[in-house]
Amino acid sequence: MAVQPVVYGSSDRPPRGNYAIAADDYTCDQDWGAISVEQHALFERLFQRQIRQMPGHACDEFIHALARLGMETRIPRFEEISRKLRRATGWEIVAVPGLIPERPFFSLLANRRFPVTVWLREPHEFDYIVEPDVFHDLFGHVPLLFNPVFADYMQAFGAGGLKAEGLNALEYLARLYWYTVEFGLLTTRDGLRVYGAGILSSGGETVHALTSDTPQRLGFDLERVMRTPYRIDDYQDTYFVIRSFAQLFDATAPDFTQLYTRVAALDTLPLNARLRGELTYSPNPLDPDATTGDQS
Repeated sequence: MAVQPVVYGSSDRPPRGNYAIAADDYTCDQDWGAISVEQHALFERLFQRQIRQMPGHACDEFIHALARLGMETRIPRFEEISRKLRRATGWEIVAVPGLIPERPFFSLLANRRFPVTVWLREPHEFDYIVEPDVFHDLFGHVPLLFNPVFADYMQAFGAGGLKAEGLNALEYLARLYWYTVEFGLLTTRDGLRVYGAGILSSGGETVHALTSDTPQRLGFDLERVMRTPYRIDDYQDTYFVIRSFAQLFDATAPDFTQLYTRVAALDTLPLNARLRGELTYSPNPLDPDATTGDQS
C-alpha cells in the first residue's frame, strides 16, 4: 500500500483510495464513465462556492487559467486538460488513486506529469477533507501549470525532491512545498493574492489568509521556510509571500546540498516565530487597493 508523502504532512491513518488499480508508478485510469451524476453535481457545488471567492483573492495568473479548464459543471476528463496543458507548457495530468510515496511523486513532477487524485469527497466532507481529493487537485493545483514560470518551478521541485531523498532532506523540501505550492501568497500592486492550492480550494482559508489579523505574513526566504514547520489540522500560523513566480523559480535553481547542511545545524523554529529584520506584510484591508508591507 502507498504511504502518505511527506509533502502532505503526516498522518497515522492509511491513505484513502483504491491502490489495487494502480500501475507500478502509481498512475491509474480515471474511469470517467464511472463518475456518478451526484458526484458531478457535488463537484459543481464545490466549484461554484470557490469561484465566488476568487476575485480580489486569487492571483491573476490563477484566475486567467481557471477559465481554460472547463470544470464549471462537471469533473472534467483528464485527457482533455492534458491536451491543453501540453500545448501551453508541456505538462500533462495523470490519475492516481490517492496519496502516493515520495519517489513516484517527485518522478512524475520531474517529468512534467502532475498526479491528480481520482476520488471525490463525500457530501458530508463538503467543507473539510484531511487528504487532497480530485477537486483540490484540479481546482487548486492544475490552473497554475498553464503559467510557464510556475510550471518550470514544479518540474525543478520534482527533480530536487529526487536528490533530497538521498540527502535525508525531504523534511526541508516538504516545508518548501507546503509554504509555496500549497499555502503561498503573492504580493501585487492591488494587495496580497493567493496562489497556494491548499488555500484556493478551501472554503474558509482563502479569506483568512489574506484578511485575518491572526497569522503572520513574511517575505519569502528559502532558509527561513525550510526551518519552519507547518500544521495540517488548522489554518496556518505563518504564510510566506513571494514577489513573483520568477523569484520562486530562481530560489530553487541552485544546488541545495550546502543549504540542507546549514539548515540541519540550526534549530527548527516555532510555528509563530518572528526573527529580527524580517519583512512582514499586513493583511489586506477591506479596500483591496490599499496594502502595506513593513520591516519588523
